[in-house]
Amino acid sequence: MRRSVALLGGVVLALLASQFPEYAQQYTQRLGGAVDELHTITTAFDAEAAAAGLSRDQAIARYTASSDSFLKGQGGSMTKTFARYRQLTTLLAEVKGDGPVDRLRHLPDYFDTDIGARTLDDFKPALPATEEGLLYALVGLIIGYGATSALWSLLMLPFRLLFRRLGWDWGRA
Repeated sequence: MRRSVALLGGVVLALLASQFPEYAQQYTQRLGGAVDELHTITTAFDAEAAAAGLSRDQAIARYTASSDSFLKGQGGSMTKTFARYRQLTTLLAEVKGDGPVDRLRHLPDYFDTDIGARTLDDFKPALPATEEGLLYALVGLIIGYGATSALWSLLMLPFRLLFRRLGWDWGRA
């Protein structure tokens, strides 16, 4: 009975663990899409500034020096957009550079909560067909089997002691 319960626990944890690579892949795609869109915005702004004979910094300075509150706000908004573009570009390079184990270990270091939450909202589980997915599934199976087996043994300990005290054979019960 213990082995059956432990195997079930192992399989459940294997299925759950195998989803991390899929989540990471969906997260990376979403992050890449955000970087691509911010690149388009940044490139368009830089092209418009260059057409007016200005650098990016000079164009932003014009916005922020304006007495018009709308233009001043646009300057601040574009400054934040450029900063976000740099941040997400760096983050994407780190995510793509990490291997399977490092990706899990460094997740808190590069996890962007906004993109991560939206990825989780739209997450679609998938069966692991990659080496990374199978690795996570195998590790989940081993840990799940061991943890469930240990928990089962711990929970059954009082019953074993009771059976011994009553002189019953635990193996036949």
